[in-house]
Amino acid sequence: MLAAVLYGQEDLRLEQVADPTPAPGEVVIQITTATTCGTDLKVWRRGGHARMLRPPTLFGHEAAGEIVALGSGVTDWQVGDRVVANNSAPCMACFFCQRQEYSLCPNLIFNNGTFAQYQKIPAAIVRHNLLPIPEGLPSELASLTEPLACVLHGVARSGLLPQDRWVKPPRILVIGDGAIGLMFVASFAQSGAEVILVGGSDARLEIGHKFGATHRFNHHQHLAIPDIVKDLSEGFGADIVVEATGVPSVWETAITCARPGATVNLFGGCPRDTTITVNTEQLHYSELTLKGVFHNTPTYVRQGLDLLASRSIPFEYLITDRQPLDHLGAVFADMKARKTVKAAIAPHPE
Repeated sequence: MLAAVLYGQEDLRLEQVADPTPAPGEVVIQITTATTCGTDLKVWRRGGHARMLRPPTLFGHEAAGEIVALGSGVTDWQVGDRVVANNSAPCMACFFCQRQEYSLCPNLIFNNGTFAQYQKIPAAIVRHNLLPIPEGLPSELASLTEPLACVLHGVARSGLLPQDRWVKPPRILVIGDGAIGLMFVASFAQSGAEVILVGGSDARLEIGHKFGATHRFNHHQHLAIPDIVKDLSEGFGADIVVEATGVPSVWETAITCARPGATVNLFGGCPRDTTITVNTEQLHYSELTLKGVFHNTPTYVRQGLDLLASRSIPFEYLITDRQPLDHLGAVFADMKARKTVKAAIAPHPE
């Protein structure tokens, strides 16, 4: 089969590799649609990921497909089932899993290789994070389940109070207009919150507007973002700040935009071994909560697929390009140039 293999920094090659064969408890799916992701772009540019993969390796982690082979012992699935497989599964037995803190599981099994014609799904993912695609949901949208699950996990960890406890709608600042930042905008706006979006692309900020952002600012034109946020919030700052760029200096900016008592969700993963500087006076006397949030859990994988199936948010705006698998190199070049938000990749073009 044809598959993308990551060898190192910006070294992605399309190669013919052996078709996968399922071991006991596993399944093989034919990839219908694989979508690109900001994490893929960072991994491609950096040449690896601290947790999810080490080159050389099959590449890609968002996809929808159809089961074409079953390993022995698999009884709950049939060949021909349309499915989405999360890119990981927790062990369900460790200290963290016993406390339902599944994203912290040290034994998370990660699975890459969606930029290929076929993908083998490990038994743990088959047991815990393989889901049927609801009837009528296009594969392009179903493939967004994994990133949306991460966002819903992030929303849940951001300290958003139930609506019956609101004095007025909370002000939420999202920094970053990539797909993840835009998904945060859509998720928070759906709750009725006032969402401020800061990004670097007018076209992406327009998508944020369609997703419900109340205010939008291009940081190339508005440099004093903390001042802008305070002007919109009686001088206090945002109730919740979500950093979705993975740039250390932006982590620092995010903290300065928070009001006393706020939660700052440092969601964007920075390069390995980077550090930031925090004003301890602000942290202490303003009683800030700084929270790193990583990945997703089986609960949010299911919630993500349900939200996509509801069609209540026009997530199709995130898919700004569609290409066959053999154009994948050009797709990543376009993503690097910020010409593409997400691309839908077809490994089996008609």
